[in-house]
Amino acid sequence: MSSNEQITVAQLSRLVGRPDAPAIIDVRIDEDFAADPVLLPTATRRDYRAVADWASDYADQQQVIVVCHRGLKLSEGVAAWLRQAGIAAESLEGGHLAWRQAGGLTVLPAHLPPAGPSGGSVWVTRARPKIDRIACPWLIRRFVDRKAVFLFVAATEVEAVAERFGATPFDVEGVFWSHRGPRCTFDVMIEEFGLASPALDRLARIVRAADTATLDAEPQAAGLLAASLGLSRMFKHDLEQLDAGMLLYDAFHRWSRDASEETHNWPSARPVSEPRS
Repeated sequence: MSSNEQITVAQLSRLVGRPDAPAIIDVRIDEDFAADPVLLPTATRRDYRAVADWASDYADQQQVIVVCHRGLKLSEGVAAWLRQAGIAAESLEGGHLAWRQAGGLTVLPAHLPPAGPSGGSVWVTRARPKIDRIACPWLIRRFVDRKAVFLFVAATEVEAVAERFGATPFDVEGVFWSHRGPRCTFDVMIEEFGLASPALDRLARIVRAADTATLDAEPQAAGLLAASLGLSRMFKHDLEQLDAGMLLYDAFHRWSRDASEETHNWPSARPVSEPRS
């Protein structure tokens, strides 16, 4: 029997990828994780036995979801501990197993760079972003690593900064996270992190068309390009542009997920004039 402190798979699925998505904690034991080494989007693995030590890390979160293998004792116990610490926490009904059975989106964490001093992965790319260099940070923060840090530097310094600061370079030539044939870096990240979904696949086609000057491939690509170029002119600082771009991609993702079939027209309330005799 489920408790009133649980969230269903369907409810959590609607929150994934949103800017107000809850923090997700995976407390599966090592054997269960080894049997299925994927995570729910943005989830972090934690040792349930040490919850008293790490609970305070989530004190600033509005909502926390705890996931174990079947949604039973481990997630129930950790969520209860977090609640007694004043943190709004629920467990996922049915756990990781129910999420997988429902076809929920998951992340392959094998390629995720190690966490830096801030607790999130550190990435570096060329300054003055337009399309891919905004789309990729959006994808990472919304679906892979909520705490990811992004450094924008001169193109000539990306490699050196990556080496000196332990950052992972992306969207530059000759690195793992970059264009591959006709596919842009956003495509590559979706593939390597195992994030294929109808909404993200649709968004990827738009990003690819806008980023590779093939605007005729997707009707929405011209709009994305125009908005992206406009943002690049509005902001002097790249991180300010990234903050604004996050909202732009939030909107395109919600359209891709929920509104791609919707149309809009001017609903005239005026009666049709009768023809004169």
